[in-house]
Amino acid sequence: MAERILAGDTLIVYNSHLLRIPPSWLAAHPGGALALLHFVGRDASDEIQAYHLDHTLELIPRYSIGRVQLVDGAWQPLVPPVMSGWVRRIGPDSKPEWFSEASPQRSSVDTETSPSSQILLVSKSTDINAPDRATIEPPPTSLSLKIQAQHSEAYKALHRRVVDAGLYKTPYLTGYGPEVLRYTLLASISAFAYHHGWFITSSFFLGLTWHQLVFTVHDLGHMGVTHHWAIDRIVSILIADYIGGLSIGCDPDIEHLPFLAISPVFLTSLWSSYYKRTMWFDRFAKAFVAVQHNLFYVIMMFARFNLYANSYVYLFKKAFDTRRARGGRWAWIMEICGIIFFWIWFGRVLYGCGSWQTALGYLLVSHITTSPLHVQIVLSHFSMSTADLGPTESFPHRQLRTTSDVICDESIGFIHGGLHLQVTHHLFPRLPRHNLKRASVLVKEFAQEQGLTYAEFGFVSGNAEVIGVLRGVAEQVKLMGKVANVEVTEAIEKRLAQKKVA
Repeated sequence: MAERILAGDTLIVYNSHLLRIPPSWLAAHPGGALALLHFVGRDASDEIQAYHLDHTLELIPRYSIGRVQLVDGAWQPLVPPVMSGWVRRIGPDSKPEWFSEASPQRSSVDTETSPSSQILLVSKSTDINAPDRATIEPPPTSLSLKIQAQHSEAYKALHRRVVDAGLYKTPYLTGYGPEVLRYTLLASISAFAYHHGWFITSSFFLGLTWHQLVFTVHDLGHMGVTHHWAIDRIVSILIADYIGGLSIGCDPDIEHLPFLAISPVFLTSLWSSYYKRTMWFDRFAKAFVAVQHNLFYVIMMFARFNLYANSYVYLFKKAFDTRRARGGRWAWIMEICGIIFFWIWFGRVLYGCGSWQTALGYLLVSHITTSPLHVQIVLSHFSMSTADLGPTESFPHRQLRTTSDVICDESIGFIHGGLHLQVTHHLFPRLPRHNLKRASVLVKEFAQEQGLTYAEFGFVSGNAEVIGVLRGVAEQVKLMGKVANVEVTEAIEKRLAQKKVA
């Protein structure tokens, strides 16, 4: 299998089957090629079942070219070439060949932020022309493959319990009924206030409308409403693009330099295999990260503007991208029309404010009002580990290790839109949001049985955790600056002493 991967085959393990993904499907895969490339040589059974509908799962065996030999019920994974900076491109002779877009840095220590299993990418040249066997051999890890396999089997049993409990059935009336009424009420208040010239009040309630609508858009993006891709995508575009000005196809930004760094590893200018660029830790980034714990809430206040930027860059690149198996060109065209429609109606709203000062106030208040949503999502991720434990780690172990819930009273759960239950959502991303509460009870039982930690914080304590993480990285940046200043001073003093001697 290693030889075939090094020869260019895209091979993935699924329920002991060995799947060979042809280049044509790699380009057409609705989730993008990277979602597949990051599981080459690995067992992706849990991830595939979590993210795909039943009728899609029925089609997967057509790619099987045989079965793999398991050891203690587990597949011994390899490192996907893309995780070491290797990708396939068309060469001068019009044939695919290996290309190194970055160089791997394997951890030489075994710490909490830099475990021995971690591989980071940096934009450095390499002396070899293609990956070799050592490239795809996994680094040492503290995880037991046997125990991870047990977690995986227990997760499959948990998934069956969730299905048997009927938790994939969408509660249209009891779930979305009250939400539609809430959206209508907030939008009506905004329109009423605007009609009477109460512009700041109108902007506040428009922001609340956007804030609440995002939760439904999120559900639709995960096929968690009708569970039909085309229907969910059309409705999500109507809400996200036409009403909110954001692309449903664009994922929220997952790399926050130059404004934020949530781990010391980001202080080394890493290469991103997702964005295909280096996240430079330059002077600008150093200045911001050194005070990031003080600027955190200010940055969150303007986070929606960052979503605009990401959305429009995504749609621009999508125009030149290969056609996916779903959506084709119609989804992109519909999104472009939606963005244009949004700026026409929202631009007219701003123009109707009467003065540029009032229009600016309307713009800022409406967008800042949505910031608690960004803070909430950050709490579930920034407070937890971002270290990579390598391909040995199972899907359920990774999700529980890197995600936390935000505890809140059920009576105000609508403020968080149900997405404060991020642990369960990450384990079952297609699960209707209104059923996450019931499913989380099963997940907590699973975590206790498997000896895993189910992390949850209150909103206040969660904020404190995040600020603590940001402050810790900021202090390391300041320490780096002090060390650099000392080294410069010592170098100057040494040079002056040499001149005196001369």
